[in-house]
Amino acid sequence: MTTLGTTSDGNTPLSPEELANLIPSLATKEELNEWERENILLGREWATAARTSPVDIASDEYVRKLHTKMFDQTWKWAGEYRRTERNIGVPVHEIRDRFMALCGDVRYWIENSTYSPDEIAVRFHHRLVYIHPFPNGNGRHARLVADLLATKLGRPLFTWGSANLIKEGEARMKYLEAIKAADNGDIQLLLKFARS
Repeated sequence: MTTLGTTSDGNTPLSPEELANLIPSLATKEELNEWERENILLGREWATAARTSPVDIASDEYVRKLHTKMFDQTWKWAGEYRRTERNIGVPVHEIRDRFMALCGDVRYWIENSTYSPDEIAVRFHHRLVYIHPFPNGNGRHARLVADLLATKLGRPLFTWGSANLIKEGEARMKYLEAIKAADNGDIQLLLKFARS
């Protein structure tokens, strides 16, 4: 059994203040993962029912609302940008500016067909993860954003290695390797992983 504060490779540790904003009474990381999974399913349901254009997905309002819908039964700070520094992500004071620049880039890519639909969605995912705007759930949120954008652009959902990326294992390791390659300017590994 693992305690709530325990992290593994690629997971962002939460501050004691952030942990204090947990809504349900849970004792272990496994319980938290299951609770969040159920909450995320509600968020996915909301998102797939919403009539949103691809360009609208690339907005502060939509991205924050989606995070809220994914985690509002779990965390009081759902949908709010993080206020504490992390071992990954941009400094707190850069989150809003970096995110607004990303939204502008994604809208431009869509309107000008700069990249294929898959690459637009995966690049959006990668930069969201890189910015790491929220205290928790950034990877799961960014993957859902990419899935939603891909479908709005006429593509099927991504498979993301056809595995549970929350649990440690080979698929998570490959995902993190692909993220690191994208951090270094090579998006191809992440594109391939997203459809594997």
